[in-house]
Amino acid sequence: ALFNIDERLALIRETLRDYPQIEVDTFDGLLVNYMEAKGARVLLRGLRAVSDFENEFQLAQMNHSLNNEMETLFMMTSINYGYLSSSIVKEVSSMRGKIDGFVPPCVEKALRIKYPPL
Repeated sequence: ALFNIDERLALIRETLRDYPQIEVDTFDGLLVNYMEAKGARVLLRGLRAVSDFENEFQLAQMNHSLNNEMETLFMMTSINYGYLSSSIVKEVSSMRGKIDGFVPPCVEKALRIKYPPL
C-alpha cells in the first residue's frame, strides 16, 4: 500500500475534521465482529459501477449469514465520479498529473510528497 494505516487514518481524519459525529477507526478480524462490538447493525457501502456490486453482494450475504441482524445498504456514487478509483488517482499522481478535484487537498498534498516533481 502507498500509505500505511497510520497515514491513512490521519488523512481520513483530516478530511472529516468538520464532522465530529463521524468516528474513524481500524480493526482486525471480521467486520461483523467489529460491528457487534460497536453495537452497529447497518453497514453502508458505496458502489461505483455494476462491476462492484457482485463482490459487495456476496460479502453482504456472508455478513448477514454470520449475523442475521446485520444489514448492508448500498449507495451508488455520483455519475461524475463513477470512473475513479484509488489506482487511477495514484497512477495519474505518479506521472505528475493533475489530481485536484479528485481527492481532498490533504490527500493531494500527501500524494505530491510520495510522488515529488521530477
